[in-house]
Amino acid sequence: MKLRFHLLLLLLISVLPWTGAMVRAEDLAARVIVLANSDDPDSVRLARTYAERRGVPFDNIIALKMPLGEVITWPEFVLSIQQPLQDELLRRGWIDGIVMDLRDEAGRRKVAMSGHRISYLVVCRGVPLRIAHDPALYRPVPPLTNRAEFRTNGGAVDAELSLLAQSGFPINAFVPNPLFRNDRPGGLEQGRVVKVSRLDGPTFEQARGLIESALAAERSGLIGRAYVDTGGLHPDGDQWLEATARELSGLGYDLDVHRPDGTMAAEDRADGAVLYFGWYASDLNGPFAVPGYQFAPGTVALHIHSFSAQTLRREHGGGWAGPLVARGVAATFGNVGEPYLQLTHQPQLILRALARGDTLGDAAYYALPALSWQGIVIGDPLYRPFKVSLEDQWEQRGRVPPVLQPYLVLRQLNTLDAAGLPGEALLLARESIRASPGAVLALELARREEAAGDPAAAVEALARVATLPAPGSSEWALHAQIARQLDAYGAPIPAFAVWKALLGSGDLPPVLMSAWLEEAHRVAVRAGEDRQAADWARQRERLQAQP
Repeated sequence: MKLRFHLLLLLLISVLPWTGAMVRAEDLAARVIVLANSDDPDSVRLARTYAERRGVPFDNIIALKMPLGEVITWPEFVLSIQQPLQDELLRRGWIDGIVMDLRDEAGRRKVAMSGHRISYLVVCRGVPLRIAHDPALYRPVPPLTNRAEFRTNGGAVDAELSLLAQSGFPINAFVPNPLFRNDRPGGLEQGRVVKVSRLDGPTFEQARGLIESALAAERSGLIGRAYVDTGGLHPDGDQWLEATARELSGLGYDLDVHRPDGTMAAEDRADGAVLYFGWYASDLNGPFAVPGYQFAPGTVALHIHSFSAQTLRREHGGGWAGPLVARGVAATFGNVGEPYLQLTHQPQLILRALARGDTLGDAAYYALPALSWQGIVIGDPLYRPFKVSLEDQWEQRGRVPPVLQPYLVLRQLNTLDAAGLPGEALLLARESIRASPGAVLALELARREEAAGDPAAAVEALARVATLPAPGSSEWALHAQIARQLDAYGAPIPAFAVWKALLGSGDLPPVLMSAWLEEAHRVAVRAGEDRQAADWARQRERLQAQP
């Protein structure tokens, strides 16, 4: 990714004029338009499912005959999507405008626009994803196309549909987004942008899962841990992510920040991930690529990469967006082509907007500098991750699924710490682990016992983990961390017991066995378990001999 970007372009984003108006309504769902591909039965089925689950009137579904591939040409886009959709929205009064008997070079009808009343446009799986560059339609757009990287008209279908309520804008380079970092957009600015979000993924079921994951989180609240992965290619990206980490900490989430160069490793902890922001790898990797990994309900995830959403049809490889959806996120963001860093969704702005109660659709456009470009948002635009407050979550904690309860406790503990009540937090940690024993709370209690000056109690809390049932894939790294911590406390015997339970589960993939066998071997030697130490040494040699 070319990450250097001139201040000139940022200034252009803030000064170009905008006109138009938008009538606001209380019921956002009633003003959602859902777009489907009539030649794809699953696309229509997904549209109807979304409308039913979210209370969107079925009359708001528009199904058009479109190509079935992810990539289309400009003529295909205009003739099968943009123009028929705009015509229908004008006919139904969703967009206000006067149609002229003129067309531009791309074939789009010219319209004198005066605003729209659409809350969000939801694009369903089956609608093409990106438009290929057409050299025949290229025209300079000074000063943007003075730079070679913006001499293209290729981009995201959704990014073009964001401008349905505009007419005559150039298709080459990008169009500045008037909603970017705009905390109080006026009617003129709102009326120029149609906020578009996509329900899409490798399979129909996974795309439908975006809806269900969002609804589940809105019922119980956003519960889990947060992960931020810095160490990318340019200071700006790392500054965004560090700001994101500070925001997450202020929200009370239990947080891991990975700062070394490169992305998180497969053996890094990633249990309970409900908020993930990172960069910079071409394909989903690290702990999220471990077989069987699943995110917590409602997860919001963003991995900054130039081609993170070039396709949404692959569960493995093919960027980040599709694989993230396949692993259960409720919302993610991506780029169908090279956006250049300063024109991508900014993670700290996404989180800021969501945390203050914005919908996903509003947060996405608050954080995106450019339209008619490469960025897309995947998920239900009506989704409010922070709809349920921490106070309400805590009052209703008995209704929270057991697998999520430890993470709710963690956030409550952090909140008590922030209020200057570490003693109350320690008492709550002890009480909670008695009610719900498990590795998540054991590690937290041990940390607090050690801080309180009782390392023996810390060892006792961690040693109980060896007696728990074999962990699932999401907790493998957590159990390894506990074994490592026990060894650091000078307790190799319970550390050995945890390693033995973990490595003996029979489900660990080779990448994790390779990462942990050497540590486990050293602990076994210190624990006097020579037979097991020899066996682990042989296993490690066999793995190293494999190509």
